[in-house]
Amino acid sequence: MKNTTIYKNAFIALALGVTLASCGSDKEQKQDSGPAVSVTVAEVETGDSNTILAGSGQITALNNATLSTRMMGYVESLPVKIGQKVNKGDLLISINNVDLRAKKAQVEASITEATVAFNNAKKDYERFQNLFRESSASQKELDDMTARYEMAKARLESANQMKNEVNSQFAYANIRAPFSGVVTNTYIDEGDMANPGVPLVSVESPGGFEVVAKVAENNITGIQVGTKALVQVKALDTIVTGKVTELSASAQNTGGQYLMKVQLDKTDAKILSGMYATVRLETGKASNEKTMVTVPSKALIQKGQLSGIYTLGQDNVALLRWLRLGETYGEEVEVLSGLSKGEIYIVSAEGKLYNGAKVTIQ
Repeated sequence: MKNTTIYKNAFIALALGVTLASCGSDKEQKQDSGPAVSVTVAEVETGDSNTILAGSGQITALNNATLSTRMMGYVESLPVKIGQKVNKGDLLISINNVDLRAKKAQVEASITEATVAFNNAKKDYERFQNLFRESSASQKELDDMTARYEMAKARLESANQMKNEVNSQFAYANIRAPFSGVVTNTYIDEGDMANPGVPLVSVESPGGFEVVAKVAENNITGIQVGTKALVQVKALDTIVTGKVTELSASAQNTGGQYLMKVQLDKTDAKILSGMYATVRLETGKASNEKTMVTVPSKALIQKGQLSGIYTLGQDNVALLRWLRLGETYGEEVEVLSGLSKGEIYIVSAEGKLYNGAKVTIQ
């Protein structure tokens, strides 16, 4: 009886083990046979030893202006539209200026009156000069006539200067294009109230462009005006050459970063204002200095305070790699440790990734 019980228990354990092994085998086979995730990959690259990734910013036209007025009034006409080409001196916007025209009429009347008074005083002055030379007028009479002449002359000059002041006000009532270019924006419509200092129309002259970027303090020492630059335009997927034209000497009001302007060289690329660009500068560093590794920020995986990236392992398997990150430059992040040049990482996936997931490269 005892031996029979032992045999039964052994048989049950053997059957249970076979069953569990069979289930585990099926589960493992099911995981391996799952659909692979389609991914896009890229190779880890480092900047050239004589270049640094300086920063990023928006492209702007070299000649651009946002026009406003310093007088208040209703907009009478807005003869231009966004995208319209204009020549220097063309009317862009006209503001109601009835009171200004009335003041101009008053000034012109004052000029007429002052001119008549001046001519009269001048004739009397010249007449008394002749009389004084002939001893027919006293010194006192000549002095009085001289004072009258000088006051009339001053009143005429004052009236003329007032006219210049009124005429200058018309420049803010009838706003004209400061240079030939294209209207990029209008901020007001006909009938709206224009207020002093509020933007009304923006104009830019196409052809010359620059990038305004910010440089971290650890890179500023290797940059100077005239430094050559490679500007990557994201929207066009192209690189344009240029050079540094302006460099701020203070980061007091810019969060520890230094403002830099890079003027782009002439190119056939269809560059437009507002496009996003990343600037890399040629600093002339020695080739044995440490280079920078960067990856797109969109490829990073965030889990709490940890940052990682999926790399491509053997047999096309996704492997999660934790990284130590440095500065952020626009859409790229500096990798201080965790990746080396030549490794393959996953940029994007069409499905959910996990450590050990099988992938197929697009």
